Amino acid sequence: MKKNGKSTGIPFDEIALKYLKDPKQAEYATKLALQEFEKDNDVTALLDTLRLVAKAQGGLAGLARKTSVSRQALHEALSPDGNPRLRTFQTVLGGLGIRMSFKPIHHPS
Repeated sequence: MKKNGKSTGIPFDEIALKYLKDPKQAEYATKLALQEFEKDNDVTALLDTLRLVAKAQGGLAGLARKTSVSRQALHEALSPDGNPRLRTFQTVLGGLGIRMSFKPIHHPS
């Protein structure tokens, strides 16, 4: 019988972190999050994915060392309420082994 009404299952983040330790899976997840962002502009979902990938790939402290951005700044930028500057976002992506690129939007004629 449940005493506090909480599930005893494995938290989703714990499963995701294990999955995202594999660099190929992390790359796939990041690309998918960027594709979804292009469709729905859901910044929170994109930052959430980047935060999980960063945690799985050595943590925010490790990413901070790679990028020369403070751990606190990374934590704030990748939080659900984060609003990273473009330079910070580009640096985070670079630290995760991803390059930002732009392509034209093709509108139907």
